[in-house]
Amino acid sequence: MEFDPNSNPPCYKTVDEDIVIQQDDEIRLKIVGTRVDKNDIFAIGSLMDDYLVTFRQRPSVPPSLSPALLKMAVSGTLYTYPDNWRSFKAQIAAQYSGAQLRLRCSPPHFRFGTTNRSADFLRKFPAGKVPAFEGDDGFCVFESNAIAYYVSNEELRGATREGAAQVLQWVNFADSDIVPPASTWVFPTLGIMHYNKQATEQAKSEVRRALSVLDAHLQSRTFLVGERVSLADISVVCALLWLYKQVLEPSFRQPFGNVTRWFLTCLHQPQFKAVLGDVPLCQRMAQFDAKKFAENQPKKDGVKKEKKEKEKEKEKEKEKEKEKEKEKEAHGAAPEEELDECEQALLAEPKAKDPFAHLPKSPFVLDEFKRKYSNEDTAAVALPHLWQHFDPQGWSLWYAEYRYPAELSQTFMSCNLITGMFQRLDKLRKNAFASVILFGTNNDSSISGVWLFRGQELAFQLCPDWQVDYESYTWRKLDPGSAECRTLVTEYFSWEGEFAHVGKPFNQGKVFK
Repeated sequence: MEFDPNSNPPCYKTVDEDIVIQQDDEIRLKIVGTRVDKNDIFAIGSLMDDYLVTFRQRPSVPPSLSPALLKMAVSGTLYTYPDNWRSFKAQIAAQYSGAQLRLRCSPPHFRFGTTNRSADFLRKFPAGKVPAFEGDDGFCVFESNAIAYYVSNEELRGATREGAAQVLQWVNFADSDIVPPASTWVFPTLGIMHYNKQATEQAKSEVRRALSVLDAHLQSRTFLVGERVSLADISVVCALLWLYKQVLEPSFRQPFGNVTRWFLTCLHQPQFKAVLGDVPLCQRMAQFDAKKFAENQPKKDGVKKEKKEKEKEKEKEKEKEKEKEKEKEAHGAAPEEELDECEQALLAEPKAKDPFAHLPKSPFVLDEFKRKYSNEDTAAVALPHLWQHFDPQGWSLWYAEYRYPAELSQTFMSCNLITGMFQRLDKLRKNAFASVILFGTNNDSSISGVWLFRGQELAFQLCPDWQVDYESYTWRKLDPGSAECRTLVTEYFSWEGEFAHVGKPFNQGKVFK
């Protein structure tokens, strides 16, 4: 190794030793023997008789850590479930920083839904969320961005004050502008949540807007912040991962060439590849699979087993009662115990009657329609089923509109108004179905919906407990055979359409079922 003092800056021209990384304000590598390209070297100095080399950029060969420096690196356990894109952020960051992570994502070390609900886990991570990180020094932290930040180095976080602010800017952008619409669009294709056409189309529009912002920013840049990979790139790549794998087909991503170029550049980095492997890009936009969605719903096997066990217990109790009766017959019946006044009063109370018991039986089965609505496409399956089996003699359709729209302020409060009404009508669910929609924005909104009731009258009048909220609405009975009724049912039950009578944009909807 020869030092050239005449070079600018002065540096060693050749290096043929191994190196280990030591993190400081700059990337400095202690020479202990791996081949390093001479073009990477920026300057050299010494510290406590050890040579320290400062590099122009991170060497292409990932350096190993000396035992002394391993003590300085972050190390600990990362709890998560398999293929959790949120945990990828910390794993990729650790590949760059040298942090040592032990992954616990499968039995017997970690069982999602069980381990994260245990008392020991909740003592360390009160929210019970994953990913969660426990350092070897006892330090515990949850939330994926916080973990990724903790296991990173200064280069990833942003070496300057301005750089750190820009990194945080893009991390927040990923969480606020990419993740929500990506989830709405992608999750139905994975069978995780129900498909809603209007919500999906809105999500596509929001994804386009986010990609446009990124594409413009990356037009003259290789990475989001500075000239090297940072937490900004890691966070945004992870947020876009399922979009590129599931739905961003070539025609959709074609206008955003800068984003795709940057995305692939990041994926080809060894540190990304070590965690993500080969990521195939979507060739054909995935669609909602009703069958997969139904398969992913909680199975009722446990309920069936419980029923069988209860039936067995009842049979055993009956056998015991028969044996007791036989004993009484053999030895003479014992006098019955006298009931106190309270017990006598309870027995004298009439049992609660079904408010709909007076109505004749109807061929329309509401539960069948609800299953179709929950598990099948609304427009293609659920609504045709409704009109094919609807019994206009046994059921009625009503249009409801909130009387006091001027009093509605924040949309989240208006949404809570709908949710509260649904909760108070819980016992009505077997005989009713509704879709109620909040239209508009903060301080300019309205609430209206379409309800399906058993019988020909408003069901609220059958029980005092159901009358808390209904007077806050105007109610109009619909004619099932009219074009207006068909339009309202289609628009409100599918959450899409012109809603010409409202005059405000769709905000969000709630279904009572």
